[in-house]
Amino acid sequence: MYYLGVDLGGTNIFVGLVDENGKIISKESTPISVRSADLILDDLIALCKKVVAENNLELSDVEYVGIGVPGVVNRETGVLEYANNLNFNHTNIAEYVGKALGLPVYLENDANCAAIGEITAGAGDGLKNVIYITLGTGVGSGIIVNGKLLRGAFGGGTEAGHMVVMYEGEQCTCGRLGCWEAYASATALAREGRMAAAKYPNCEIYNLVDGNIKLINAKMVFDAGDKGDEVALDIIDKYIKYVAIGIVNLVNIFEPQSVIIGGGVCAQGVKLTRPIQQIVRDKAYGGNCKTEIKVAKLGNDAGIVGAAMLGNYQE
Repeated sequence: MYYLGVDLGGTNIFVGLVDENGKIISKESTPISVRSADLILDDLIALCKKVVAENNLELSDVEYVGIGVPGVVNRETGVLEYANNLNFNHTNIAEYVGKALGLPVYLENDANCAAIGEITAGAGDGLKNVIYITLGTGVGSGIIVNGKLLRGAFGGGTEAGHMVVMYEGEQCTCGRLGCWEAYASATALAREGRMAAAKYPNCEIYNLVDGNIKLINAKMVFDAGDKGDEVALDIIDKYIKYVAIGIVNLVNIFEPQSVIIGGGVCAQGVKLTRPIQQIVRDKAYGGNCKTEIKVAKLGNDAGIVGAAMLGNYQE
């Protein structure tokens, strides 16, 4: 039995052919350029056909297509209602893709898909209460409670990246001020790195890009920190505290067995999880926090696997 899992992100489309055990048989990807929704979906459809054909299969051998997208999803209609990092507002993705491929299509928030992926074949395998956090362009979250995906009454719940952690704070891409995403995303870390490099041109962050501040990304801040740069270390310390305080809030509400951190920033491993774990233990309500902070195992594959498993989460 085969499924197609699609991770439609802000910068790339990933498509995988996945078996019933959550194993990716093969996958393909393509970058997204600034174009209309239908042209981007045409690329998605072409990748689906390619990954099936290269395994000597027909579309009729596939049960369904699961698609993870960033934003608020109407699962019943298959419409992406709102996505501040992808210009697909009120787009009926399921109908468009379903007609082209002749297959049922399930649509879900991308962080929810990644959460499903991690409890299927990743860091949350065997767990029933898990929060997945992705630290990338934005901050996404997927919450599993008693083995079931928490969606909210109208399908747009668990957007933890948009809880406010600083009243009237930094501008978020959603239009509001002070969202967790504006402090805990990789975009936020890069922003702080650029500001620091402009202020301290002798710092290692500045040196890593030979003064071309526009090139600074989140990884470079950590790279500069690895070299002992005090400016970078100060930025990283503040960044980790912002990530941790959001996680503390979630732990206080849901008390999960584990919080799994994915996205590009999770490549920092224990440099990220160890201080966050300590802050969570110190700050979580009750003083006896047993929640483990883990790094995601599946990387970019989490969204593909989770999307492919969406047929099991349609209750």
